[in-house]
Amino acid sequence: MSEIVEPTAVKSDKKLVVSGIFWTLIQLAVNQSFSFVLKLILAKLLFPNQFGLVGMAAVFTGFVQVLNDLGVGAALVQRKKEDLRPEHYSTAFTTGVIWSVLLFAIMSLAVAPIAANFYHEPLLRTIVPVLSIGILFSPVNLVHKAQLSKAMNFRKLAFIDNTSNILSGVIALILALYGAGVWALVFNTVSNVFFEMPLFFNATKWKPSFKIDKKAFNDVFSFGAYATGSNVLNYLYNNIDYLLIGKLLGASSLGLYTLAFVLTDTFRSRLMSVINSVMYPMYGRRQNDFEALKRYYLKVVLFNCLFVFPVMIYFVVDGGDFVTHIFGTKWEQTVLPLQILAVSVMLHIMVSGNTALLRGLGYPGMEMKQQILKAAIFLPSLAIGIYNFGLVGAAWAILINKFLLVAVAQYTFYFLIPVRITVGELVSAIKAPLVASIAAAAITYALKLVGVNYIISGVILCAVYGGIIWMMMRSELKLLLTSFKNKQ
Repeated sequence: MSEIVEPTAVKSDKKLVVSGIFWTLIQLAVNQSFSFVLKLILAKLLFPNQFGLVGMAAVFTGFVQVLNDLGVGAALVQRKKEDLRPEHYSTAFTTGVIWSVLLFAIMSLAVAPIAANFYHEPLLRTIVPVLSIGILFSPVNLVHKAQLSKAMNFRKLAFIDNTSNILSGVIALILALYGAGVWALVFNTVSNVFFEMPLFFNATKWKPSFKIDKKAFNDVFSFGAYATGSNVLNYLYNNIDYLLIGKLLGASSLGLYTLAFVLTDTFRSRLMSVINSVMYPMYGRRQNDFEALKRYYLKVVLFNCLFVFPVMIYFVVDGGDFVTHIFGTKWEQTVLPLQILAVSVMLHIMVSGNTALLRGLGYPGMEMKQQILKAAIFLPSLAIGIYNFGLVGAAWAILINKFLLVAVAQYTFYFLIPVRITVGELVSAIKAPLVASIAAAAITYALKLVGVNYIISGVILCAVYGGIIWMMMRSELKLLLTSFKNKQ
């Protein structure tokens, strides 16, 4: 039975959610704008094979980064405030530091030579250990970030994330301008953690201590083990394409694919990440109020779709002109994969927040089983697609598997968890962005046929999409704007 929620508690939750979404949207807007400009300049200065080398190394370092967390951050956020003691935080910090030192040694001494031999790229022997420096220091920020997330202090999280990304990007651009080549990309990838450290310490004032409490360890890592398993499987599911493309097609092809992925799926994942970071602690707070969770979840999907759909529609219709004019003809082969991946992102965003909801409900084991099922189907289809059709085959395999992702999520909602969401309810929740996307796509395509400039057609697409959204959601958007103004 759902617990009774007092009106004051609902208002408090709403204020926290609105404030959290406001600051995470600010974070996303700043990050995406800066990231786009950064990628534009780096793509002009560097070459696909240099992006590909970093992509090859990131497959290995990213996998170990997932292991590095051990699910501790998720466990600290999911636990109720009254169940956490100072020993939980010190235990999480100390265990994380010890574990990261071990992983760094493994990466430097064992994984780097394996990566270099696997891809036949000797430079990876140096790139992988340098990228792994981030693994060595990331546990320092783990507890601080969990504390701010649990307190839903997303204003500070946004400031820290934006500041560290901008500092890293500016220095990376300077390095690229001075001929650093691939090392400019490496620096941009690894340096964030160093800029974040003093900012996190200043934000929380929490001082780490090297202590391990056995009971606290069992409390945190019993949940963290499942979360880590899910994260590992999710990482493999989302990055096996990089591994296979780099192995079968080489660094240049991986660089082309990386740009398509950065423009589409990376935007989707960042938006989901910042929105879910707001909702995950809220799901934990209301984990027994199933009707409230359903409303929250459908609103998350709606607003994710509102932001993602117009961007992806533009890439589908005008992706060719956009890529060749903005990044240059050397990136022309990335156009068709970009268009296919844009459609796959629109599917994926329709089940955005599924992982955060399952964890908030306390079902990390179910999440891990889902990842196993998806990976078992995705891996062979991806390998077949890449082997027979190259980059385009990889993109089609991803699109097909996004259909599977939606089906698995809907089956889970309907049969396996107490939060019941039917297909009809999902479609009804996102009716406005669906209608607006269809209309905007039709008009933009017509403009393309008569030769309208890709920038002008993009502006018209946004105007048409925004106008339809405003007509269909006027009262809700007005209420949201009022909430943002009064968020404090």
